[in-house]
Formats: sequence, C-alpha cells, structure tokens
Amino acid sequence: MAKTVIDTSADDNSVIEIDLKDPRLAAFLAWLVPGLGHIYQGRTGKGVLFFGCIVGTFFYGMYIGGGRVVYASTADVLSMRFLQDRWQYVCQVGAGLPALPALVQRQLVRDHKKPLFGDNFMRPPYGENFPPPGGARFESVDETDHSHTVIHPDELAKWNYDLGDYFEIGTVFTVIAGLLNILAIYDAYGGPLIITLPDDDKKKQLAPAQ
Repeated sequence: MAKTVIDTSADDNSVIEIDLKDPRLAAFLAWLVPGLGHIYQGRTGKGVLFFGCIVGTFFYGMYIGGGRVVYASTADVLSMRFLQDRWQYVCQVGAGLPALPALVQRQLVRDHKKPLFGDNFMRPPYGENFPPPGGARFESVDETDHSHTVIHPDELAKWNYDLGDYFEIGTVFTVIAGLLNILAIYDAYGGPLIITLPDDDKKKQLAPAQ
C-alpha cells in the first residue's frame, strides 16, 4: 500500500510517495518495539526517533521507580478488578515488549513461584491473597527515628513509603511512554498526516507573483 502525499507548497506540485508496505504488520511492529514499524517501512529516521524517545522515557521511569512502577494486577485479566487494581498498566503496555515481562511476573506470583528478573523487577506487590515467601512482614525504617520501624498493611504501601514521590513520578513517565507509542502506532498504520487545500487555495499558491 503506497501512500501519495502532494506537496502543494512547491511550484511544480511535486509528489512524494511513501510506501507503507503492510500497514497492519507495521502497526504491530510499532507496538512490539517502538519505532520498529517505521523502520520496517523504510522511515528509519522517524523510527529511531520514536525508539529513543519512547523507550528512553519508559526506562527512565522504571529507573527512578526502582523497577517497581510497572506491574500487572494479580486479578483475572478479564475482570474489572484487573483494571481497578492497576489501570496504569493498561497504558504502560502500550509501550509493547518493554512492558510484557510484567505479565510473566504476575503469573509467577499467582502460581506462588519465585519471580524472574530479580525480585523487584515488574513484580506485582504481595498482599493478603499472595503473601511473600516465608511470610515476611512489610516493614520500613522510620524516616524520623531510625531506631523504629513502620509496619505496612501490604507491600504496595511499603513501596510508596520507601520511594516517596519517585513512585508516582516513575509511574507517570511509564504511562506517558505507553500513550505516546499509541500515536506512533497510528502513524505507522495510517502514514503521515495529509493536508489538502481547496482548489481555490491551490490556484492562489501556484499563481505567479504579480
């Protein structure tokens, strides 16, 4: 599928053709790895730009969030509880492959198995239904008095206490990355925006200066 773009700003009304190849495959590749769909179409510059901006934003959010801000709910995927527990992940998964390890970690926790990729990486927080191995309590050192500890009701509360504002900021960065990639996916599927001028405006642009 070739998309034709008419450049009406040029005197010769030049035509630029962009081969979108298979738009559906391009959209899938753009979701799987940000920018990959554009590279598949030969739009390498735009693909590299999308990859750097989106993946960079996603992993920067992961970094400042200690690897804990991207995770999927342990509830059934088709239930409303899945969205209520962690609606942010629905946005984060828009970044494609970088967010998919969270689904692996989720399933391991549901099966009461040891998580992969390190204990903190994209693992859902332990709670009442899925207690931590060994039955450890959720404790933090008191920030005002280091000789005392703070007991949390669940691990999510502990993460918010330990990371403070960084937990929310990291979450926002990863959500933004996922939503930005939705725009990139649409661009890979539909191609660049075409602005067509009315015939009268075209004639005015192409008319010689008096």
